[in-house]
Amino acid sequence: MAVSALEETEIEATAADMDGRGPAIWLAGDPADLGEWLTYGAAGIVTNTVVLNDMVKKYGQLTDVVRRYLDITDLPVVVEVDGESTDELLDVSSVFTDMSEQVMIKLPCTPHALGAFTELRRQNVDTMCTTVFSLGQACAVAQAGATHILPFCEPVKELGGDPTKLVRECIETFSGWSERPFVTAALVRSVDVAYRALRDGADGIIIFWPILKEMMLHPLTDQWNHTFKVEWEEMHEAGLLEGVPVRG
Repeated sequence: MAVSALEETEIEATAADMDGRGPAIWLAGDPADLGEWLTYGAAGIVTNTVVLNDMVKKYGQLTDVVRRYLDITDLPVVVEVDGESTDELLDVSSVFTDMSEQVMIKLPCTPHALGAFTELRRQNVDTMCTTVFSLGQACAVAQAGATHILPFCEPVKELGGDPTKLVRECIETFSGWSERPFVTAALVRSVDVAYRALRDGADGIIIFWPILKEMMLHPLTDQWNHTFKVEWEEMHEAGLLEGVPVRG
């Protein structure tokens, strides 16, 4: 029996929980900057209309921008679209899903998006629901068929709230679902909020590549890397790394 793309996604989510791969890291940004970082275990590329508007000013038509993303990876490319009705969202989405099976669709959290999520699920197109700020919204779009729920984090922090409270609520609420959506923390623009989202059980985070680079930094890591490097160099200088391709 054939397995649909959506079923494969759900199977992969279960497998990730079981084999310890852990939360997914989705990257955003200019395709010119992302190529290197995508090879380090990223889940894929996620766009939003703010980024896309910047990219079309640099590269031209939106379809050309999406092709640029597709050209640099065989990972999923999430294209955010917008529209004033269910039909418009579906018509616009089809332009990009027809380009490649890699394309996932990101839709705004609106009443007319509900029908689009349902239809895209029927078509086995994976989706993300953006601009989610409440548990009620998350449940509604999840029931409609969204594959990923995207709680927005930094805007809540800017208002003095707990940026990952909704992440925790979604994880708890969906935990008993047999086919639960992914809870993917969005608008994560700092290492602190990335840490909170991962700590609170997010299935993934969406970040710009400089945040990934910053996540790898820690003063104790620097200290201990230096300690171990000194020991390595001492073995090398003593001629005790014969047959080991040491450079420098």
